[in-house]
Amino acid sequence: MGSTEPPYSQKTYEEIVKEVSTYIKKIGYDPNTVAFVPISGWNGDNMLEPSANMPWFKGWKVTRKDGNASGTTLLEALDCILPPTCPTDKPLRLPLQDIYKIGGIGTVPVGRVETGVLKPGMVVTFAPVNVTTEVKSVEMHHEALSEALPGDNVGFNVKNVSGAEGKDRSSFWKEAGRWYQVLEIWGCCHC
Repeated sequence: MGSTEPPYSQKTYEEIVKEVSTYIKKIGYDPNTVAFVPISGWNGDNMLEPSANMPWFKGWKVTRKDGNASGTTLLEALDCILPPTCPTDKPLRLPLQDIYKIGGIGTVPVGRVETGVLKPGMVVTFAPVNVTTEVKSVEMHHEALSEALPGDNVGFNVKNVSGAEGKDRSSFWKEAGRWYQVLEIWGCCHC
């Protein structure tokens, strides 16, 4: 906001709010759930404390399922974000990042649990090839887990699956008759 013409322009802020709100609505979200806060990182305006440079800004308000929230700073807006719910009640979905063959252990697919729960002893099916097997063990950062929840990046040992190892996984997926390219965006947070 400190670099607008004129500096700290209310008009520029309102134009940005209007444009971003239109986009948010277009992609299926409610703009009333978004806190718009005019800030200047250069001077710290409205980041931790209300700014004297923007007396026209009276604060932000958002509507939420559990009640409304309001404030005046970016820090307050960040503090009011509700953590996502862990979708443990949904079927297991775990996009694979890679598949390794580890001597003395066997086949170890690795990926991030998106929904559901992964536990040793579970029977899982790999899509799109429809290969079904049992999970022998689950690990995260070389530590055994009794269960992996959404957000966990894990490796899991599976029984009697071969031909899936290595950097070229095309042999494993060949049965499907097509190749799938998956773009994964890895989050840093656990649900």
